[in-house]
Amino acid sequence: MPPARKRTRSYDSAKIRAAVLAQFGHVADAVRGLAPDRLVLPSGLGEWTVADLAAHIAWVADSLAGSLGRPPAAKGEVLPHQWPFTTVALSARIADAARETLTGAPLPELYERAGTRLAEALAAHDDDRVLDLWIGPMRLADFLVTRTVELVVHTDDLNRAAGLDVPLDRQALAACTRLLADALAAKAPGGAVEVRIPPFAVVQCVEGPRHTRGTPPNVVETDPLTWIRLATGRTGWAAELDAARVSASGERADLTALLPLMS
Repeated sequence: MPPARKRTRSYDSAKIRAAVLAQFGHVADAVRGLAPDRLVLPSGLGEWTVADLAAHIAWVADSLAGSLGRPPAAKGEVLPHQWPFTTVALSARIADAARETLTGAPLPELYERAGTRLAEALAAHDDDRVLDLWIGPMRLADFLVTRTVELVVHTDDLNRAAGLDVPLDRQALAACTRLLADALAAKAPGGAVEVRIPPFAVVQCVEGPRHTRGTPPNVVETDPLTWIRLATGRTGWAAELDAARVSASGERADLTALLPLMS
Protein backbone atom coordinates (compact mmCIF):
# COMPACT_ATOMS: atom_id res chain seq x y z
CA MET A 1 0.00 0.00 0.00
CA PRO A 2 1.20 3.56 -0.63
CA PRO A 3 2.26 5.55 2.43
CA ALA A 4 -0.41 7.57 4.22
CA ARG A 5 -1.91 10.48 2.32
CA LYS A 6 0.03 13.58 3.22
CA ARG A 7 0.83 16.52 0.97
CA THR A 8 4.54 17.13 1.37
CA ARG A 9 5.14 20.02 -1.02
CA SER A 10 3.49 22.11 -3.69
CA TYR A 11 4.66 22.60 -7.25
CA ASP A 12 4.31 25.52 -9.62
CA SER A 13 1.80 24.18 -12.13
CA ALA A 14 2.85 26.44 -14.99
CA LYS A 15 6.47 25.37 -14.60
CA ILE A 16 5.56 21.68 -14.42
CA ARG A 17 3.43 21.91 -17.56
CA ALA A 18 6.23 23.67 -19.39
CA ALA A 19 8.78 21.14 -18.11
CA VAL A 20 6.76 18.14 -19.31
CA LEU A 21 6.35 19.63 -22.78
CA ALA A 22 9.99 20.71 -22.93
CA GLN A 23 11.39 17.33 -21.87
CA PHE A 24 9.16 15.47 -24.30
CA GLY A 25 10.30 17.85 -27.02
CA HIS A 26 13.97 17.18 -26.24
CA VAL A 27 13.42 13.44 -26.58
CA ALA A 28 11.37 13.84 -29.75
CA ASP A 29 14.16 15.85 -31.39
CA ALA A 30 16.73 13.18 -30.52
CA VAL A 31 14.59 10.20 -31.54
CA ARG A 32 13.86 11.63 -34.98
CA GLY A 33 17.58 11.53 -35.72
CA LEU A 34 18.35 8.04 -34.41
CA ALA A 35 20.05 5.79 -36.95
CA PRO A 36 18.72 2.24 -37.41
CA ASP A 37 21.84 0.71 -35.85
CA ARG A 38 21.16 2.57 -32.61
CA LEU A 39 17.47 1.63 -32.51
CA VAL A 40 18.33 -2.07 -32.24
CA LEU A 41 20.73 -1.62 -29.31
CA PRO A 42 19.68 -3.07 -25.92
CA SER A 43 18.09 -0.48 -23.65
CA GLY A 44 19.24 -2.06 -20.39
CA LEU A 45 15.57 -2.49 -19.40
CA GLY A 46 14.76 -6.15 -19.73
CA GLU A 47 14.23 -7.20 -23.34
CA TRP A 48 13.49 -3.70 -24.62
CA THR A 49 15.59 -2.31 -27.44
CA VAL A 50 16.29 1.39 -27.78
CA ALA A 51 13.38 1.51 -30.24
CA ASP A 52 11.07 -0.05 -27.62
CA LEU A 53 12.22 2.47 -25.02
CA ALA A 54 11.70 5.37 -27.41
CA ALA A 55 8.22 4.11 -28.25
CA HIS A 56 7.39 3.84 -24.56
CA ILE A 57 8.36 7.48 -23.99
CA ALA A 58 5.97 8.45 -26.79
CA TRP A 59 3.29 6.39 -25.05
CA VAL A 60 3.86 8.31 -21.79
CA ALA A 61 2.70 11.48 -23.56
CA ASP A 62 0.03 9.82 -25.68
CA SER A 63 -1.56 8.00 -22.74
CA LEU A 64 -1.82 11.22 -20.72
CA ALA A 65 -3.73 12.82 -23.57
CA GLY A 66 -5.91 9.71 -23.74
CA SER A 67 -6.64 9.85 -20.02
CA LEU A 68 -7.85 13.43 -20.39
CA GLY A 69 -10.24 12.27 -23.08
CA ARG A 70 -12.08 9.95 -20.68
CA PRO A 71 -14.78 11.04 -18.20
CA PRO A 72 -13.25 12.54 -15.05
CA ALA A 73 -13.26 10.92 -11.63
CA ALA A 74 -15.00 12.65 -8.73
CA LYS A 75 -12.03 13.53 -6.54
CA GLY A 76 -8.26 13.24 -6.70
CA GLU A 77 -6.87 11.05 -3.91
CA VAL A 78 -3.41 9.91 -5.00
CA LEU A 79 -0.61 12.41 -4.40
CA PRO A 80 2.66 12.65 -6.33
CA HIS A 81 4.87 11.10 -3.63
CA GLN A 82 2.52 8.07 -3.42
CA TRP A 83 2.74 7.32 -7.12
CA PRO A 84 6.12 5.48 -7.10
CA PHE A 85 4.68 2.78 -4.84
CA THR A 86 1.85 1.97 -7.26
CA THR A 87 3.86 1.41 -10.42
CA VAL A 88 5.49 -1.99 -9.93
CA ALA A 89 2.19 -3.85 -9.62
CA LEU A 90 0.97 -2.27 -12.85
CA SER A 91 4.15 -2.65 -14.91
CA ALA A 92 2.88 -5.58 -17.00
CA ARG A 93 -0.44 -3.85 -17.67
CA ILE A 94 1.33 -0.65 -18.68
CA ALA A 95 3.63 -2.55 -21.05
CA ASP A 96 0.65 -4.28 -22.68
CA ALA A 97 -1.24 -1.01 -23.10
CA ALA A 98 1.79 0.69 -24.62
CA ARG A 99 2.32 -2.20 -27.04
CA GLU A 100 -1.28 -2.11 -28.22
CA THR A 101 -1.23 1.67 -28.68
CA LEU A 102 2.06 1.93 -30.53
CA THR A 103 2.33 -1.20 -32.70
CA GLY A 104 3.12 -0.56 -36.35
CA ALA A 105 3.72 3.20 -36.44
CA PRO A 106 7.18 4.64 -37.18
CA LEU A 107 8.78 6.53 -34.30
CA PRO A 108 8.65 9.99 -35.93
CA GLU A 109 4.91 9.50 -36.52
CA LEU A 110 4.38 8.34 -32.94
CA TYR A 111 6.15 11.39 -31.56
CA GLU A 112 4.34 13.80 -33.85
CA ARG A 113 0.98 12.40 -32.82
CA ALA A 114 1.78 12.16 -29.11
CA GLY A 115 3.27 15.65 -28.94
CA THR A 116 0.30 17.23 -30.67
CA ARG A 117 -2.24 15.35 -28.57
CA LEU A 118 -0.41 16.18 -25.34
CA ALA A 119 -0.16 19.92 -26.06
CA GLU A 120 -3.81 20.15 -27.09
CA ALA A 121 -5.02 18.15 -24.08
CA LEU A 122 -3.07 20.26 -21.58
CA ALA A 123 -4.36 23.47 -23.14
CA ALA A 124 -7.93 22.23 -22.78
CA HIS A 125 -7.88 21.18 -19.09
CA ASP A 126 -7.10 22.94 -15.83
CA ASP A 127 -5.14 21.65 -12.86
CA ASP A 128 -8.15 20.37 -10.93
CA ARG A 129 -9.34 18.03 -13.67
CA VAL A 130 -9.37 14.58 -12.00
CA LEU A 131 -8.02 11.68 -14.00
CA ASP A 132 -9.55 8.23 -13.55
CA LEU A 133 -6.32 6.20 -13.55
CA TRP A 134 -5.45 2.58 -12.82
CA ILE A 135 -3.60 3.75 -9.71
CA GLY A 136 -6.65 5.69 -8.50
CA PRO A 137 -8.09 9.17 -9.05
CA MET A 138 -5.48 11.91 -9.36
CA ARG A 139 -5.60 15.63 -10.10
CA LEU A 140 -4.03 16.60 -13.40
CA ALA A 141 -1.59 18.96 -11.65
CA ASP A 142 -0.39 16.12 -9.42
CA PHE A 143 -0.18 13.56 -12.21
CA LEU A 144 1.90 15.92 -14.32
CA VAL A 145 4.54 15.94 -11.59
CA THR A 146 4.81 12.16 -11.94
CA ARG A 147 5.29 12.60 -15.70
CA THR A 148 8.52 14.46 -14.99
CA VAL A 149 9.80 11.28 -13.34
CA GLU A 150 8.84 9.12 -16.32
CA LEU A 151 10.40 11.54 -18.78
CA VAL A 152 13.61 12.28 -16.88
CA VAL A 153 14.27 8.65 -15.94
CA HIS A 154 13.67 7.36 -19.46
CA THR A 155 15.65 10.20 -21.03
CA ASP A 156 18.59 9.11 -18.89
CA ASP A 157 17.97 5.48 -19.92
CA LEU A 158 17.96 6.53 -23.56
CA ASN A 159 21.14 8.58 -23.21
CA ARG A 160 23.05 5.71 -21.66
CA ALA A 161 21.72 3.02 -23.99
CA ALA A 162 22.11 4.89 -27.27
CA GLY A 163 25.10 7.06 -26.43
CA LEU A 164 23.05 10.25 -26.69
CA ASP A 165 23.19 13.54 -24.86
CA VAL A 166 19.52 14.50 -24.70
CA PRO A 167 19.30 17.48 -22.33
CA LEU A 168 17.35 17.30 -19.09
CA ASP A 169 15.05 20.26 -18.55
CA ARG A 170 16.02 21.86 -15.23
CA GLN A 171 12.45 22.12 -13.93
CA ALA A 172 11.72 18.52 -14.91
CA LEU A 173 14.90 17.34 -13.18
CA ALA A 174 14.04 19.34 -10.05
CA ALA A 175 10.49 17.98 -9.84
CA CYS A 176 11.64 14.42 -10.43
CA THR A 177 14.30 14.73 -7.72
CA ARG A 178 11.88 16.23 -5.20
CA LEU A 179 9.10 13.72 -5.81
CA LEU A 180 11.44 10.77 -5.27
CA ALA A 181 12.96 12.40 -2.18
CA ASP A 182 9.48 12.91 -0.73
CA ALA A 183 8.65 9.29 -1.52
CA LEU A 184 11.67 8.19 0.52
CA ALA A 185 10.54 10.35 3.44
CA ALA A 186 7.06 8.81 3.19
CA LYS A 187 8.42 5.26 3.02
CA ALA A 188 10.66 5.72 6.06
CA PRO A 189 9.19 8.55 8.15
CA GLY A 190 11.36 10.03 10.85
CA GLY A 191 14.11 12.53 11.47
CA ALA A 192 17.23 10.49 12.12
CA VAL A 193 18.77 10.84 8.65
CA GLU A 194 19.04 13.93 6.51
CA VAL A 195 19.20 13.27 2.78
CA ARG A 196 20.60 16.14 0.74
CA ILE A 197 20.29 16.31 -3.03
CA PRO A 198 21.57 19.78 -3.93
CA PRO A 199 20.39 22.03 -5.37
CA PHE A 200 16.86 20.61 -5.38
CA ALA A 201 15.89 18.72 -2.22
CA VAL A 202 16.57 18.04 1.44
CA VAL A 203 14.42 15.57 3.38
CA GLN A 204 14.59 13.86 6.74
CA CYS A 205 13.70 10.20 7.12
CA VAL A 206 14.20 7.04 9.20
CA GLU A 207 12.99 6.58 12.76
CA GLY A 208 15.34 7.62 15.53
CA PRO A 209 16.62 10.71 17.31
CA ARG A 210 15.56 13.85 15.46
CA HIS A 211 18.17 16.43 14.58
CA THR A 212 17.20 19.97 15.71
CA ARG A 213 20.32 22.14 15.32
CA GLY A 214 23.87 21.99 14.08
CA THR A 215 25.20 19.26 11.81
CA PRO A 216 22.92 16.19 11.72
CA PRO A 217 24.56 12.98 13.02
CA ASN A 218 23.42 10.99 9.95
CA VAL A 219 23.76 12.61 6.55
CA VAL A 220 23.47 11.29 3.00
CA GLU A 221 24.38 13.53 0.08
CA THR A 222 24.40 12.93 -3.65
CA ASP A 223 23.67 14.65 -6.95
CA PRO A 224 20.22 14.61 -8.58
CA LEU A 225 20.97 12.12 -11.36
CA THR A 226 22.67 9.63 -9.03
CA TRP A 227 19.72 9.93 -6.64
CA ILE A 228 17.23 9.30 -9.43
CA ARG A 229 19.16 6.23 -10.57
CA LEU A 230 19.27 4.90 -7.01
CA ALA A 231 15.58 5.54 -6.41
CA THR A 232 14.56 3.78 -9.62
CA GLY A 233 16.91 0.81 -9.41
CA ARG A 234 19.24 1.85 -12.21
CA THR A 235 22.23 1.58 -9.89
CA GLY A 236 23.02 0.28 -6.42
CA TRP A 237 23.93 1.90 -3.13
CA ALA A 238 27.28 0.12 -2.68
CA ALA A 239 28.41 0.93 -6.22
CA GLU A 240 27.67 4.63 -5.83
CA LEU A 241 29.39 4.78 -2.44
CA ASP A 242 32.48 3.13 -3.95
CA ALA A 243 32.42 5.60 -6.85
CA ALA A 244 32.16 8.52 -4.39
CA ARG A 245 28.95 9.73 -6.01
CA VAL A 246 27.22 9.22 -2.66
CA SER A 247 28.59 10.31 0.71
CA ALA A 248 27.06 8.83 3.85
CA SER A 249 28.06 9.62 7.44
CA GLY A 250 26.56 8.23 10.63
CA GLU A 251 25.52 4.77 11.76
CA ARG A 252 22.00 5.15 10.36
CA ALA A 253 23.01 6.64 7.01
CA ASP A 254 22.76 3.41 5.01
CA LEU A 255 19.75 3.46 2.70
CA THR A 256 20.32 0.02 1.18
CA ALA A 257 17.17 -1.47 2.70
CA LEU A 258 15.00 1.41 1.45
CA LEU A 259 16.13 1.48 -2.18
CA PRO A 260 15.02 1.32 -4.87
CA LEU A 261 11.71 3.09 -4.34
CA MET A 262 10.51 1.92 -7.76
CA SER A 263 12.04 -0.24 -10.46
